[in-house]
Amino acid sequence: MMSRAKCFFDIKIDGTEAGRIVFELYDDICPRTCENFRCLCTGEKGRSSTLCKKLYYKGCLFHRVVKNSMVQSGDFSEGNGTGGESIYGGLFDDESLKLKHDRPYLLSMANRGPNTNGSQFFITTAEASHLDG
Repeated sequence: MMSRAKCFFDIKIDGTEAGRIVFELYDDICPRTCENFRCLCTGEKGRSSTLCKKLYYKGCLFHRVVKNSMVQSGDFSEGNGTGGESIYGGLFDDESLKLKHDRPYLLSMANRGPNTNGSQFFITTAEASHLDG
């Protein structure tokens, strides 16, 4: 198996450095989704043509925290869970629903239903099988 791409966030809590999160991307299973996430980590795609914001996670807040379940971020435009978009312009289709949320520390796209992926994502903090599919 080819090695999977990795990217990272340096996290601050109330302005104080709290550490680094390193993500292993399942680019062998979800290449478009992983490329979207990777490019939003680096900011290399420049500005959004529709939101007039930089396509970049830097400075994004974790706007949703669900105890014993997950933390959510990626809304680079509004910061409250209502915004964001993909590097492809707007939303993009699901690639694979075969991966399971069967343990903590998994990265997954947050969406509003089938084929509504943008920039928002979550990280599980516990098993979360109710989020499968």
